[in-house]
Amino acid sequence: MKRFATVLAAAGLVLAAQCLAPVRAHADTLADVKARGTLKCGVNQGLAGFSAPDDKGQWSGFDVDLCKAVAAAIFDDASKVTYVPLSAEARFPALAKGDVDLLSRNSTWTLQREAELKLLFPAVSYFDGQGFMVPAARNLTSALELTGSKVCTQAGTTSAANARDYFAQNNMTLELIELPGVDELVKAYGDGTCGVLTTDVSQLYALRLKLANPADHIVLPDVISKEPLGPVVRQGDDAWFNVVKWSLFALVNAEELGISTETLEQAKASQKPAVKRFVGTDGHFGTQLGLTDDWAVRIVKAVGNYGEVFERNVGSGSKLAIPRGVNQIWSAGGILYAPPIR
Repeated sequence: MKRFATVLAAAGLVLAAQCLAPVRAHADTLADVKARGTLKCGVNQGLAGFSAPDDKGQWSGFDVDLCKAVAAAIFDDASKVTYVPLSAEARFPALAKGDVDLLSRNSTWTLQREAELKLLFPAVSYFDGQGFMVPAARNLTSALELTGSKVCTQAGTTSAANARDYFAQNNMTLELIELPGVDELVKAYGDGTCGVLTTDVSQLYALRLKLANPADHIVLPDVISKEPLGPVVRQGDDAWFNVVKWSLFALVNAEELGISTETLEQAKASQKPAVKRFVGTDGHFGTQLGLTDDWAVRIVKAVGNYGEVFERNVGSGSKLAIPRGVNQIWSAGGILYAPPIR
C-alpha cells in the first residue's frame, strides 16, 4: 500500500510538472536577437512612406524606422536589422512561426488577432481609419455617393468587412473585388476594373503615388472605421513585448519632452527630472528592460523622435504630405499618448 501511495505521489508530481511546464516555458526573443546579432523585422513588401526598398535595397519608411529604433535600443546600431517583406496574408503566420521577431507592417489591432492568432500589439504607432479613393473626374464629395460601385480592396485585411458593413448600414449596393497584393490593387484601379479603392487612409495616399497621374485622384473625406496600426509580437514573451512597446513609447515621450536629433546633446546634460530619466542619468530603466540605461538616447540618435519620424516619412517632409491630425501628441491637440518613463 505504501509503495502504491508512493507511485501515486510520483505520478501526481509528474502531472503537476506537465501542467506547470507551459506556464514556465517561455521564449526569450531578446536573448535570441542579441545572440544572432540582428533583428528580423517583418515589413510591407513596398508601401511608400511606410516600408519600401530603394534601388540599392536599402529600406526606409515610418514602419521601418520602428524596426531601426528597436535595433538601436538593443545594439546601438540601427543597421542591424534583417528586413523580411511580407504580404498581408503571410504576415501573421510568419510571425507566429518565428520567421520574424517583430512585425512592423501597417497592421490593425483587433481582438481576433490577439485572442485567436495568439499575437500581441504592444501599442498603437499610427491612428488610422479606412477611406475611399476615386477619380477626381467623378466629382464626388462623399462616400455616401458610392452606391452600386465596383470597389477594390486587398485580401487578408480588415478592409473588406469594413466596406461591407458601411454599405449595408447605409442601404447601398456594392460589388467588392478582393485582390491579393498592392500591385494588383493599383493595376485594377488604374485600368478601371474598379472605380473605387478602399483601404486605410494612409495607404491610399501611398498608393496614389503609384498611379500614372496621382493628381487625378482624390481621397474622400469619409473615414468609416477605426484602424489602430502598430507593431505585433508573439504571445508568451513579456520581456520582448516590453522592449518593443517602450521603444515606441520612447519616440513619443522624446517629442513631448522636446528631445530630438538636434537637441539630444543638450538633453544629456539636462537637470529636468523627466529628461534625466529619459536619457538614463537618473534611474536604471533600461537595465530593467534588459537593455542599457541609455537605450532611449540610442533610439533618438538613430531615428529621431516620433514627430521627426512622422514628418520625414509620411508628413509634410514627404511626398505623401499626410496631415498629422490625430497623430499629434496629446499636448498638441492629438490623441498620441505614451506612459511616462519613471
